[in-house]
Amino acid sequence: MKKKNNMNKKTRLVRTFCSAASLCVLLTLLSCNSSNKIKTISETPLFNLKYGNFEEQLNLFNINNPGSIRTYMTMRDGFFYVVNGESNKVISLNSYGDLLSLYYNEDAYSTSNAGLAEKSSSGIWKPISYPFTFNGKVSVDSRKYMYVVGTVPRERNEQNEEEKLLYSQVVLRATSDGSSIDYIGQEGPGGTPFPFIKDIYTTENDELVVVCTTNEGLTAYWFGTNGFLRYKIPVNVKEAPHVSSESLNGIGSSDLFVTVENIIPDCYSLRLYVKIDYYLSHIDEESKVQSGIDYIESYIFPLNIETGMYGEPLSLPPYEESITADFSKVTYKLPYDFLGVTKNGWLFFIITTTSGFTVQMIQPGTQLVQKRNLDVDHTETLYYSLSLSHEGIISALLAEKDSARMVWWRTDSLVDSVLR
Repeated sequence: MKKKNNMNKKTRLVRTFCSAASLCVLLTLLSCNSSNKIKTISETPLFNLKYGNFEEQLNLFNINNPGSIRTYMTMRDGFFYVVNGESNKVISLNSYGDLLSLYYNEDAYSTSNAGLAEKSSSGIWKPISYPFTFNGKVSVDSRKYMYVVGTVPRERNEQNEEEKLLYSQVVLRATSDGSSIDYIGQEGPGGTPFPFIKDIYTTENDELVVVCTTNEGLTAYWFGTNGFLRYKIPVNVKEAPHVSSESLNGIGSSDLFVTVENIIPDCYSLRLYVKIDYYLSHIDEESKVQSGIDYIESYIFPLNIETGMYGEPLSLPPYEESITADFSKVTYKLPYDFLGVTKNGWLFFIITTTSGFTVQMIQPGTQLVQKRNLDVDHTETLYYSLSLSHEGIISALLAEKDSARMVWWRTDSLVDSVLR
């Protein structure tokens, strides 16, 4: 999930190069002076979802429950799964927008709730007795088992005083027909809640991978098909792998700021792809004091979780914006976000731009790099959630003023044509 205000990440990095007074001018120039001419992939509109409290509608902007939007989506085999946290429900739809299933919290939807009927004539309603709040990501495996991040009631929260972490989230697991619904914690079914869950993934072997944020970095929990924990893999900033100073233009590791941006599992093998971003202190030339940080480089480290060994790192080309002002030209480098991995081994990266998104697709072990623009009018988009399928299709829920649009971009056709 990425929200409209994710452009703040770009703004923070730009601020390291210019004063606050010139920031507005700089952002205006960024929108008009891009030096990179990248081809655009056309959007395919699929269907719209109206706003409201009825079963086939989304409740995104509830003034009685202010705060961040808690609606996410994913696509698997042409079917869409939408977690509407504001309504505490999960709906599945086909590519025409027809409602197939609705999972709902029994506590939230009683017979006194006017938004939903007591019973569904089509038999698509599937009650969930657990008193969880649905407020996180969703993933689906090949068996059509659905996994949804939820928050347990406050009285069931746990806290680790040493790490100062709050354990409050679990992963709800439901079969396709709703006949079996349970939840997965750190150890497996019914286990201890997780710390904050950054994202969840399912592999082609129908195994679940939960990636959590900690004070030290990220931790991945890898579960078997039975739901029990197989591996717990912490990736701490202090112990994160480093590249040689030659790879970073002679900069020593002690001078760098390191962030573990994301961890995503391979679709087939017991391998994690760890994306690490490197930054360097920016020293103001006039005052000679640190005034921010400059982005230096990003690398992908493949991690064999059976051996615990990292493979050869892959350097990621940065996103570049060039601006021209006062007869001078300056090029800024920004890191892409790690979006996902496909079945044929392509790594997908994405960044928000003034015209929508730019996607960078890389196949490790080759020199194949593809870049494409996805046009989205951010002025009309109030909120969005993105998803990458294992086939390489990028789908999006785009919330606009009157309704939410479901669209996709067939980036799978692009990478398939390259392989041929």
